[in-house]
Amino acid sequence: MGNQPPSTWSDRFESPLHPAIARFNASIGFDIELIEYDLTGSMAHAKMLGHQGIISASEAEQLVTGLEQIRQEYRTGYFQPGIDAEDVHFAVERRLTEIVGDVGKKLHTARSRNDQVGTDTRLYLRSQIQDISQQLQQWQQVLLDIASHHVETLIPGYTHLQRAQPVSLAHHLMAYFQMAQRDKQRLQEVYARTNISPLGCGALAGTTFRIDRHYSAELLGFQDVYANSLDGVSDRDFAIEFLCSASLILMHLSRLSEEVILWASEEFGFVKLKDSCATGSSIMPQKKNPDVPELVRGKTGRVFGHLQGMLVMMKGLPLAYNKDLQEDKEALFDAVKTVKACLEAMTILLQEGLEFNQPRLAAAVASDFSNATDVADYLAAKGVPFREAYNLVGKAVKTSIAANKLLKDLTIQEWQEIHPAISDDIYQAIAPQQVVSARNSFGGTGFEQVRLALENARSQI
Repeated sequence: MGNQPPSTWSDRFESPLHPAIARFNASIGFDIELIEYDLTGSMAHAKMLGHQGIISASEAEQLVTGLEQIRQEYRTGYFQPGIDAEDVHFAVERRLTEIVGDVGKKLHTARSRNDQVGTDTRLYLRSQIQDISQQLQQWQQVLLDIASHHVETLIPGYTHLQRAQPVSLAHHLMAYFQMAQRDKQRLQEVYARTNISPLGCGALAGTTFRIDRHYSAELLGFQDVYANSLDGVSDRDFAIEFLCSASLILMHLSRLSEEVILWASEEFGFVKLKDSCATGSSIMPQKKNPDVPELVRGKTGRVFGHLQGMLVMMKGLPLAYNKDLQEDKEALFDAVKTVKACLEAMTILLQEGLEFNQPRLAAAVASDFSNATDVADYLAAKGVPFREAYNLVGKAVKTSIAANKLLKDLTIQEWQEIHPAISDDIYQAIAPQQVVSARNSFGGTGFEQVRLALENARSQI
């Protein structure tokens, strides 16, 4: 690979960095993640330099050819820069000079590492947003597929983690579909603000060379360029917005994870974990542990931490670039990998790793007082003021609990003691299937509404 120069700095410096400081300062250990994007950005920059006559067309072609060689060397494992390169940008430039000679030293004309790393990071995040959006769509498809088979499967609905009203299992799952839809929308908004080129902003003040920033931006597929060079090199709003969106994605996954963990317990028994997505205990042979949702729930806090860390890092930075900004990458890279891993794991879990215990679900919705509101609605429909009906049913529930009965077990005589307007049709009105079916307001859990929601969801994805 050739002899490496002793320093990446100018002759302003007379001695190299202390070895410990060199290690502390270096980012090559993690920003190598950007190498493909750095090469792509550098190719566009070289083409722009040639297009503008800042370097010759032949020199621009040599640079592009050399950069493409480095891409192939990296992909085959030949090019593996070490800590002496400090960062991926110097590593690439150094190797390029080895390949094409002194013309390689012209690549950095009219460019700073400040606008270079900003460009690389945006190219990276654009690609990752597209990948995550595709994963979210796959997640939605799995939710939709399962929901389509469980429109008339009932599950207890909860508020305050207390039995509230029964709902369609499909309706419950489609709530997560809607969360994912918002997640996709947010990512597209972040994409739009990521898709702006800082290339050509220089270190902070632009450049004296007659560059064409719009030309290089077009080559890289950017929608626009930063209008202020100070803002261009120091802006990390797009990364913070992504971390916020990533946090919301994982918050949604974590909420479902918590439910799956509860549902898989003996106390609930609403789902059964399959062997492909569960682990055992090292000491208790009877156990099946819900490791996937537990890990997702735990990793959610990790991404929340990256968001908080980025905000704290940015809050005191004066314009323009500061070395603190090197700390954005590990947080961003880890958040991307964590979100992608969690989406993949939860998609597999829901698709292949659990099955709903329908007899247990049916028994659950038939053995509580979650139909009490329907008695109040029944009386209100017969002209009894709702608040009066509400109080009457509250007393009926209290009396039933004392007698160790459910509302469905009350005799018609007991019902009419509650209110004479109640007749035999009360039993049909409070049957679980009817309780759910009757909630046919738009967006409700009524079966007709759920089928409509599924149809609309299919058109969305």
